[in-house]
Amino acid sequence: MPYPTHPTDVTHRLVATPAGRTHLVEQGDGPLVLLLHGFPESWYAWRHQLPALAAAGHRAVAVDVRGYGRSSKPPAVDDYRMLDLVEDNVAVVEALGERSAVVVGHDWGATVAAHSALLRPDVFTAVGMLSVPYTPPGGPRPGEVFARLGGEEEFYVSYFQEPGRAEREIEPDVRGWLAGLYAALSADTMPAPGAPDPHFRSPGGTLRDRFPSSRLPSWLTERDLDVYAGEFERTGLTGALNRYRAMDRDWKDLAGFAGAPLIQPSLFLGGSLDASTTWLADAIDAFPTTLPGLRSSHLLEGCGHWIQQERPEEVSRHLTDWLGSLAG
Repeated sequence: MPYPTHPTDVTHRLVATPAGRTHLVEQGDGPLVLLLHGFPESWYAWRHQLPALAAAGHRAVAVDVRGYGRSSKPPAVDDYRMLDLVEDNVAVVEALGERSAVVVGHDWGATVAAHSALLRPDVFTAVGMLSVPYTPPGGPRPGEVFARLGGEEEFYVSYFQEPGRAEREIEPDVRGWLAGLYAALSADTMPAPGAPDPHFRSPGGTLRDRFPSSRLPSWLTERDLDVYAGEFERTGLTGALNRYRAMDRDWKDLAGFAGAPLIQPSLFLGGSLDASTTWLADAIDAFPTTLPGLRSSHLLEGCGHWIQQERPEEVSRHLTDWLGSLAG
């Protein structure tokens, strides 16, 4: 289907990567900025930033991460390890005829961006993270940590681990499930304080049981939702969910980088109402140690999780200001 809203004047391309192919959307000329989306989204999450970065003199490129959209969807969980996602990003830079790039990510994309900078500092010269702060590799096994959360309730990351289980909840009504999740984590539609937490599943229940009413958040139009839903109705959710299922594999793969800081120039943007910033407040407090090159860090008051879509102009301004500082 044609993309019905922002942006205009973009180029869609397929390039060869270790995933098989990676779909990307490009706008502008200048230094390369690679934009990585999170779960459950696509390149379209950056629809507002593509023209803004292009207007500021950058070559802005938003990809469909492997498992999403028009990019390849390898079948095995092992195919979604962090090492593989980093190599996809390196291959995109090379396919675009560049030797280096700034990498910026949101949600899972923030973690992938951070590890791209950590593992390949020769390629990724600066890193921006939205919503999810950097936490160095190491510590206890993630699967064990998440399994301990919630008591009788089940944390969503643990719920996603069993292949097919979350898919059986989501895929009968992809559009409705996406709308509910987007609303649950948006500032203007999230559950009221004290309501059941949508990050957890009640025994015998579903995540969707905790989502708020069907009212869309203000940043999401019906046509925007059509774009997201149309992609996942075509591809299914398994590729996207396999990223969660590979976390313990990452823990083994990255053991040699335990505690490693990111030394490149960095940026962090988060929403004050986002659980990713409140639960990970200790990670933000540790930035002087973990992000010694941090140049810009902002918590946007009254903002939820989908930060570059909830506050597109503000996020674009912070990004372009930070990118401008890199040239100085």
